[in-house]
Amino acid sequence: MTRKVILVTGSSRGIGLGVLKKHAALGYAVVMSSSSGGEKAAEAMEELKAYGVPAAYVKCDISKSADRQAALDFVLGRHGRIDVLVNNAGVAPLARMNILETTEESFDRLMDINLKGTFFMNQLFANAMISLQQQGLPDYSPRIINIGSISAYTASTNRGEYCISKAGIAMVTALFAAELGGHGIPVFEIRPGITKTDMTRTVEGKYNKFIFEDDGIPTKRWGLPEDIGEAAAALSGGAFDYSTGQVINVDGGFHIRRL
Repeated sequence: MTRKVILVTGSSRGIGLGVLKKHAALGYAVVMSSSSGGEKAAEAMEELKAYGVPAAYVKCDISKSADRQAALDFVLGRHGRIDVLVNNAGVAPLARMNILETTEESFDRLMDINLKGTFFMNQLFANAMISLQQQGLPDYSPRIINIGSISAYTASTNRGEYCISKAGIAMVTALFAAELGGHGIPVFEIRPGITKTDMTRTVEGKYNKFIFEDDGIPTKRWGLPEDIGEAAAALSGGAFDYSTGQVINVDGGFHIRRL
């Protein structure tokens, strides 16, 4: 019960896996979580085990209350503690539709997973962290990190429901940072930019042009899951605890307004 433990939702690939790998390299016990099941995550699990740290998988659809509780029970049952929760799980629309055409079904799906799921993961694990603090665990300074998106402030009218869900995560972060500050539990948002993942593969040509031809990103490169992993490790390591509630842009400078 002395090794620090991190759970990352939606972490069988992409950004979530990048965050887990960085923390495995730092010696954390890592818990992978996704809604797709362990078979699809098997290859990623082998990558984590190669770091020589305790690595486990728990299936969790964060839009479902029972799954959220099962994930917490799994982590506490296996490790007796949870030091870092990273809320990374999220989905894009099944079909990109203009806001004049998008459906209630698509809107509800994204709100349920991206926003409601993230809110109630924060709530559930925050209460567990407060309880663990009261038990006097050694070297226990828990933290929560929510993975947002530049879509929180960048209007994409062909996937408005995604933008709204990510804008909501900014307020979720602010609310829990305000509430948990007195408990000594910092809460942060990492806001990735255009990152090379499965989610962006279908629009890779569009983003290549934006990055390399249109000068859309000052650093002129794609973001990588490792970039988000590095930022998450800095936050979970405690260097920015007094900056609770802060948004960390990991976007190659996209957020900079330029003429």
